[in-house]
Amino acid sequence: MNKTIITAALTGVLTTRQQSSAIPYTPDEIAEEARRSVEAGAAIVHIHARQDDGRPAYDVETYARIDDAVRECCPDVILNYSTGAVGVGREERVAHIAALRPDMAALNMGSMNYAIYSAKQKAFYHDHVFANPFGDILFFLEAMNAAGTRPEMECFDTGHIHNSTPLIDMGVLRPPYQFSLIMGVLGGIPNTTKHLVQQVDNLPPGAHWQVIGIGARQWPLVAAAVSMGGNVRVGLEDNLYVAPGQLARSNGELVAKAAELVRLVGGEVATVSEAREMLQLILR
Repeated sequence: MNKTIITAALTGVLTTRQQSSAIPYTPDEIAEEARRSVEAGAAIVHIHARQDDGRPAYDVETYARIDDAVRECCPDVILNYSTGAVGVGREERVAHIAALRPDMAALNMGSMNYAIYSAKQKAFYHDHVFANPFGDILFFLEAMNAAGTRPEMECFDTGHIHNSTPLIDMGVLRPPYQFSLIMGVLGGIPNTTKHLVQQVDNLPPGAHWQVIGIGARQWPLVAAAVSMGGNVRVGLEDNLYVAPGQLARSNGELVAKAAELVRLVGGEVATVSEAREMLQLILR
């Protein structure tokens, strides 16, 4: 069994401290969560920038403050920055990648309805279209290639995986390929082990992949992915609960549970240096 790489998604863009007091906002808070995550077993940290009051931030200056703070406390960690946004121009969505040249950056691989539905309230929340046409995907991909940043292809459904085919054919998407299989977002593929097997079966040969389970189904998907030889992402962006009814006190606590699951199914957690070697990411 290959060693398992754990990614910690530290803050996201939608969750607030009204939902969980552990959500980090400021660069120093994000860096502290990165430290806790790395100490618990994470090799990669995935980061959305926030303004100090918690609102989303997309400017280079805020990302640069985060970059400095995280690198100071975790100098070797693999940095993965978001480029996802709704209602923000594509130039602004990728400017921090060109300026800071992180190891990895999220590349959303298709458009979709993106919503949160409350069965209790019989109402939709955050109901919008997440638009990522091929023209924008190419724009982001070319910016990442110029920065020497690995595109982390975020796929919310099977069609998103196959959107990589023309990009590979064009030569703008180059190996090693890095896929994230996001499961459980309304509008995307359901978060079941059966659907995970389907997603993995559709990947190009030799691709690296991780599962991103949204909500309470995250933990069974973590165990399934490890058993299948994949990697995993956990963190407060994706799931606030370390157990039913028990809010996580930090990203580190979620990473520690993921690391425990890896060991329980007979695996080992990859260190940062091992993850860099496995993913062919040179420390810059």
